[in-house]
Order: sequence, then C-alpha cells, then structure tokens
Amino acid sequence: MADIDRKIRLLMQLRREGITDTAVLGAIEKVPRERFIAEALRHQAYENLPLPIKQGQTISQPYVVAFMTQKLELQERMKVLEIGTGSGYQAAILAQICRRVYTIERHRTLYLEARAIFEEMGLHRVITLHGDGMRGWPSQAPFDRIIVTAAAFGEVPQTLTDQLAPGGLMLVPVGDSATGQQIVRVHRADDGTVHTENILPVRFVPLVSGVPAGS
Repeated sequence: MADIDRKIRLLMQLRREGITDTAVLGAIEKVPRERFIAEALRHQAYENLPLPIKQGQTISQPYVVAFMTQKLELQERMKVLEIGTGSGYQAAILAQICRRVYTIERHRTLYLEARAIFEEMGLHRVITLHGDGMRGWPSQAPFDRIIVTAAAFGEVPQTLTDQLAPGGLMLVPVGDSATGQQIVRVHRADDGTVHTENILPVRFVPLVSGVPAGS
C-alpha cells in the first residue's frame, strides 16, 4: 500500500475517533510523518501507533498528536511553546496552524536532527532551543498555548503555568507508569486564576529536568 493510501486510511480513522478540526486534519495530511522516523520503520509511518526514536524517546501516536493539537484550540496568530521537541513531528504539525512555535529539547542529538528537518522543510515558524524544558522559555513568555510531550510526575509544573498568557491553554501529561497518566488541560482565565481538568489517559516518557551530561 502506498503512503498516500495509508495516510488517507489514517485520516479516516482519526475522523471516526473524534478529530473534527479541519485545520488539524489538514496539518496531519500535509506533514510527512515518515520524515521524522528511522528509515527501517517508515513502512509504519501511517499506522496509528507510537514509534521509537533515538535517546529512548518516542514519536507519539498520530491520534494523540491530533487530539492534543485539537484540544489546544489553536488560532493562526498564536504563539505556542512546546516542551520536548523529540522527533520534531508535533512541532511541524503546530507550525501548519499557528504563527510561531518555540520548541525545547534536552537531548542534543534529537535537537540537532529535528532542527535540520525543520530547515529542510522550510518550517521557518519553528524556533528551536537546546535546553531544560522544565524551565520553559522565560525570555519569550507569555505564550498563548503550551504543549508538553512528556509526563510530569505528581503535578503540573508551576514554572510552565507561570509562562501561560491570560486566556491561555496548556496541555501536559501528569502521572507515572505505575499509577497512570492523564493529559491535564490547564486554562489561565483572564483574571489570572488557573483551572485544570483531566481529558485523556495516556502513556508518555517522563518529563525530566536538566540537560544530559555531554549535551
């Protein structure tokens, strides 16, 4: 089966599972997921599965990428912060919809590879940083939207909540593999008060502070 047929099948599956935002579906259709995974796994690029990448990380299941992107309620003038660039696929999806994506990766190998892909694809809306995602990106805050692609242990990181603009939304997985993880949607109201809700059980790699030695 050709990639175009696999992609059509995936898009139909996403629609059946509740992905209705046409901008999100259009981004999934436009971005070549095979570009973000190892050549040996490219035949699985349009399966609705997470796949391994370097440094013990994963490229998320297409449904989870689409679900989180839809729940961000993006608009084209928004500025978005992503914690955990990983393969770069989620950032590439976001860049199809919003004005600017700031993405942070703690593993230098992943950071360099994703940055190279963004350059090759002409994704000039994506701004990359090699660093500690737990700190966020204070010099560019506040952000209209924040998306975290690794699971925080125990609670939503306050440093990231503090970088969310009034009226902003953040999606962050919270929990561990033993007790289970949930994507938490954080809304900062216009008066500054913060409200949270659990919206989807998931399984993500842990959100870790600091930068690996040698990076």
